[in-house]
Amino acid sequence: MRTEAEWRIPAWSKSGTRYYLTYTGYNKKDAQLCLAISKDLLHWERKGILLPAHKGNWNVGWTKSGAILTEKIQGKFWMYWLGTAADHADQMGVSFSSDLLHWTEATGAPVLSMRAGKFDSRVVEPGPPPILTPEGIMLVYNGADDQLVYRTGIAVFDRNDPRKVLYRSETPVFGPELQWEKEGQVPNVVFVEGMVQWKGKFLFYYGGADKYVGVAEAPAPLIPTGLQRK
Repeated sequence: MRTEAEWRIPAWSKSGTRYYLTYTGYNKKDAQLCLAISKDLLHWERKGILLPAHKGNWNVGWTKSGAILTEKIQGKFWMYWLGTAADHADQMGVSFSSDLLHWTEATGAPVLSMRAGKFDSRVVEPGPPPILTPEGIMLVYNGADDQLVYRTGIAVFDRNDPRKVLYRSETPVFGPELQWEKEGQVPNVVFVEGMVQWKGKFLFYYGGADKYVGVAEAPAPLIPTGLQRK
């Protein structure tokens, strides 16, 4: 089975710090969201499939891209993920868990669906782990339009109910502009997978045209302007 690592989520357990890596397992037929755990980021224990393909409430196709909120809400962990609906649209769902291993879908429909005519009209996919803020749960996500141009948006969910959307970008906060973001293995793609808050800034770590890795920065708090590529 070929695997594609998506991103790393640190969480605490009774035995100390653990790193939780959600990744896509692909067997040349189906993609499914999987999990591995590490104590040192060098040695990883595979825990298997978190969300099997073809067996969801609305996500009757593949599952991918898990973004886990490390703080518990309502006594549970919450994860945003990508699923494929019956019309082949890739949209975002949300699930909860008490142990980070066994997950239950929290909705009967996508929690963040595609929007016709906008930058996320074809794909809505979570990016880095969401952050709990006083205003709500901030999630950076990746959207693609009907021409499969990938850009980045921000969604904010209720900090007491991770299923409730409070805010969503009407326009992208980040998109392909530089030549190496427009030309590559898959053209016109910026895909944010990592985010760090450092020295009063947010740093985006992202894929460019599925060929390069770049970093962009914005002043904190994160706002939809002022990103500067490095």
